[in-house]
Amino acid sequence: MTDLPLADNFPAADREVWLDLVEKTLKGADFEKRLITTTYDELKLQPLYGQSQEAALPGKTGAGWAILQRADIPTIEEANTQALRDLEAGASGLTLLIAGHGGPSGFGVEATSIADFDRLLDGVYLEMIPLRLDAGAKTADAAAALLGLYEKRGLDASEADIALGHDPIGQFALHGAAVDETPLPGVPAGGALTTFQADGRTFHNAGASEAQELAAALASAVTYLRWLEAAGSTIDDAVRQVSMVLSVDADMFLSAAKLRAARLLWARVQDAMELSPHPLKLHAEASWRMMSKRDPHVNLLRATAATFAAATAGADSLTMLPFTSAIGLPDRFARRMARNVQLVLSEESRLGHVADPAAGSGYMDAMAHELAADAWRRFQAIEADGGIVAALSSGALQGEIAETRQARARNIAKRKDALTGVSEFPHLAESPAEVLAPLEAPAARPQNTLSAYRVAEPFEALRDAADAAGTRPKVFLANLGPVAAFTARATWAANVFEAGGIEALQNDGFESAEAAAAAFAQSGADIAILCSSDEVYETLGADTAKAIGEAGAQHVYLAGRPSDTLSAAGVGTFVYAGCDILAVLNGAHELLGVA
Repeated sequence: MTDLPLADNFPAADREVWLDLVEKTLKGADFEKRLITTTYDELKLQPLYGQSQEAALPGKTGAGWAILQRADIPTIEEANTQALRDLEAGASGLTLLIAGHGGPSGFGVEATSIADFDRLLDGVYLEMIPLRLDAGAKTADAAAALLGLYEKRGLDASEADIALGHDPIGQFALHGAAVDETPLPGVPAGGALTTFQADGRTFHNAGASEAQELAAALASAVTYLRWLEAAGSTIDDAVRQVSMVLSVDADMFLSAAKLRAARLLWARVQDAMELSPHPLKLHAEASWRMMSKRDPHVNLLRATAATFAAATAGADSLTMLPFTSAIGLPDRFARRMARNVQLVLSEESRLGHVADPAAGSGYMDAMAHELAADAWRRFQAIEADGGIVAALSSGALQGEIAETRQARARNIAKRKDALTGVSEFPHLAESPAEVLAPLEAPAARPQNTLSAYRVAEPFEALRDAADAAGTRPKVFLANLGPVAAFTARATWAANVFEAGGIEALQNDGFESAEAAAAAFAQSGADIAILCSSDEVYETLGADTAKAIGEAGAQHVYLAGRPSDTLSAAGVGTFVYAGCDILAVLNGAHELLGVA
């Protein structure tokens, strides 16, 4: 007997019965095409999973996560003021971005000496907060200065929660820099301090899939273990010196599964080395790749999804990118929102008070194990080829990531991967967001290195060009027949063209080709798109296409699937779900003379 007697009146849930019901609902449609999603790692996401009996994650303590705010304002005094404000308002610690760090955001504090760090961290109780150093090629000097500050203040850095962020493999991947296998000199061992950082962001921001990012980060981590052991550390001490950073994006559940897989993989590495398990120090950061310049407030929603992913997956700490990061140096408001998204989920939704929020989820555990298995296979392939430095030197890893990047680009161009506010639901009248300084164009990278990008860039380039055209380009919507016939396709077509910065001229519809052509001639537009149902196209489509062409249209589009009859009547391009929308918009820009 259950606590809910009503449940006893129903038969136990049965997957076969469910499948029978699904088959009836689909009415012959393909189950896999309709209900199964395939990831970029070719993993199959099922529509239904059973309850999991998995134990809690290895290394998950239930202490919540540290909210780390970025200190990246170039002027030391201003960065210090902002850091103190962040800490007073709820941040747990700081991520120190040092000028020249080489990351995609570009901005960093001009701090190089012990005196500089003393000013930057003036008023900060170092013994009470976690710190992460993000200094890129300057890590050795910056780490020495930061540790020197601890010594100057009489603090034991070995007992502090510090991640020095030494990642020479990441620097090699980004800049082709020489790989120095020597650990940072003079670093005290013990406590929560970590030296080497296996940074998955390098690979994620260049386009890697979840399993590719995990495999590259794991291969980096194992390489760092070897370097530490070669320098005289015991392997048991070495595992305590390596941390990992992974990106989390708006794909909430897949990001969470990725972080959970990372802990499984780290446990597997230690098991292979016959070590007593030591929990992975796992930091998560919002994906640069997912951020958009256009309609940037949507980034707040993306940040919420990413935060939820990190929280439910057991990240020890999280740095959330402010919503204006893709535009420039974030101001006080944007930083506050990046912090408050985490505070709300931690303190109001209580995610920071649950040992393992995702435990028991059949979907999460299945995906974590499948991702871990795929990443382990890829990791072993990297190791078999001589390790990650060799894989990067040969260009093999870059090639694999490039293939995934291209596959994602194709899906984004077709809007199969929708970008809200960019490729879907664009807002041409949006107000510009305020930043402290505009983002500068990234410097050119050497050949065969990884470069960060944002998936929204192709559509944003079209919007920028249209905005700079002086007079906004326009497309006339030739809506045919009754409202019910054209509304859906007219709304969809307006969405498509405005994603390229081309204003869609709306109207209440036309009952004849002549009326549509006359309205087009008065509209001031140079191109037009026919919008209606297939039934209306059969009676009005050909005549309207011909009439609008004769009225001076440079090009006639049609919202719908290709038709030989309509092509012969003058329709030059058919626009439909699944076509290459980016190619359509680039073609429209070329027709309209938009540079």
